[in-house]
Amino acid sequence: MAGEEHTRVLDPERDAAALKALTHPLRIKLLGLLREDGPATASELAVRTAESSASTSYHLRVLARYAFVAEAEHRDGRERRWRAVHATTSWSNSAMEASPDSRVRAFVNFTRGAQVEHLRASLLRHEADTAAGRLDPSWREPAGISDLMPRLTPESLTELWDTIERKLEELTRRDEDDPRAARVVFVAAGLPLAPHDPDERADGQADARAGAQADERPDVHPDQPVPYAPDPSRTDTGAAP
Repeated sequence: MAGEEHTRVLDPERDAAALKALTHPLRIKLLGLLREDGPATASELAVRTAESSASTSYHLRVLARYAFVAEAEHRDGRERRWRAVHATTSWSNSAMEASPDSRVRAFVNFTRGAQVEHLRASLLRHEADTAAGRLDPSWREPAGISDLMPRLTPESLTELWDTIERKLEELTRRDEDDPRAARVVFVAAGLPLAPHDPDERADGQADARAGAQADERPDVHPDQPVPYAPDPSRTDTGAAP
């Protein structure tokens, strides 16, 4: 996209207000649409998000205040057009985790949840496009999701991320002018897991059985488990910031 920088790296101390601005679901959606589809007006984005133009206009101004979006070249003088300033948003997990501000850590978890939702929505869209014949058959074989579980050191996982990023940049440049190229949602995750403790796993299975039995008895209401989101080694967001 013309005028678009590649990545904005957020700092938990310097960008605390900007982080807070991105915790609004509509702002994430608006930023994602501008990154995916290019410049648009508040009215155009209102149609795509089923929101009012007053609402999209307000949230675009908030994003502009923190330099996530900026005014784009206008087709005419009637309505302001907006563009994404960066292709992706990134940050240091170590810096985020070290921040004393709980809102910073909440932002990381919130954004990861948005990325998971983006994957789910993209999968549904891909399936619908495939079923409707909107995709060339040549996309059928390379499309897919992988959930491998290799054993790696921290250094190897870092090397894997770097290799993926370099190769992705290389291929993106190579395919830039190819008319067959299409927008591809590429989601990668590296989530280290601690070894299972056999005793804890046995306890967990016993708790699960007890919970299942309790579900069958309406007079028993077991406590809800606390959700846990392990930290990836890094986070880059495109369609979701």
